[in-house]
Amino acid sequence: MDRFNSLKKNADFQSVYRTGRSHANPYLVMYVRKRDGEGENRVGISVSKKVGNSVVRHRLKRLIRESFRLNCGHALKGYDLVIIAREKSRGITYREITEAVVGLMKSHRLI
Repeated sequence: MDRFNSLKKNADFQSVYRTGRSHANPYLVMYVRKRDGEGENRVGISVSKKVGNSVVRHRLKRLIRESFRLNCGHALKGYDLVIIAREKSRGITYREITEAVVGLMKSHRLI
């Protein structure tokens, strides 16, 4: 899978926040909501300005997106996910991000 569907509208994010369940680790918070019907997973990534400047925020988004892309083939389908980066994730490596994403997917029982 080259690309994945992403959440773009604020209403989509808000519905996941309101009706989804969340799990967290020191670096990330993940909200998950089951959608009606089957289909590909949709993912939204949020990185606050508290984490750092635009270069740092965009780097984190790229790392999270890539780690999810490489591991989403094993995940269950038909979910909306929102991944939020915490301040502590500012200087971590790709391996740590991947472990955090996979760990949260396991805690949500998506893998």
